Amino acid sequence: MRADARAKRDAILAAAVEVFAERGVDIALDEVARRAKVGIATLYRHFPTREALITGAYLQEISTLAGGVEELLAEMPADEALVAWMQQFIGYVSNRPGMAQAVKAVVMATDADAVRVSHLRVYGALESLLEAGVEARLFRSDVPVDDVAGALSGFSLSVGTPGSKERADRLVRLMVDGLKYGVS
Repeated sequence: MRADARAKRDAILAAAVEVFAERGVDIALDEVARRAKVGIATLYRHFPTREALITGAYLQEISTLAGGVEELLAEMPADEALVAWMQQFIGYVSNRPGMAQAVKAVVMATDADAVRVSHLRVYGALESLLEAGVEARLFRSDVPVDDVAGALSGFSLSVGTPGSKERADRLVRLMVDGLKYGVS
């Protein structure tokens, strides 16, 4: 991809992330194009469907979240890093109304490989955090990453009503405490 085309694509994704966070995913896409300072034809050239744009925005955000694991582990112990990362993930979901449901609909409708890749990135981030905790003898070693990812998914889908973010944060801390149970 040429540098100017890449810059336009990146601007569209950044605008989509902002607009989706502010107003949800069911907005008119010309608002995204306007915010990105491109024409609607340029938006559709890069993202031919609403689903493609939602998926692209989601993947960009997941890449950013997954990419922050090493930095967290460098700044704090693995248990605190896992709590911080899961809270960031839940915050991401809670600040993007409809994004999780929209991505789920994309997967159900298209079985998109790109969304599967994002799930692998989330699993990879969780696996790195869990391994660091096991190596530091903070976490038990018998907890599969699938279980932690399932809990994270449940916590993330439960946010959206007043007080639910705080509840999700408490549940994350409770789960991390459970990872410590029986470690000697």
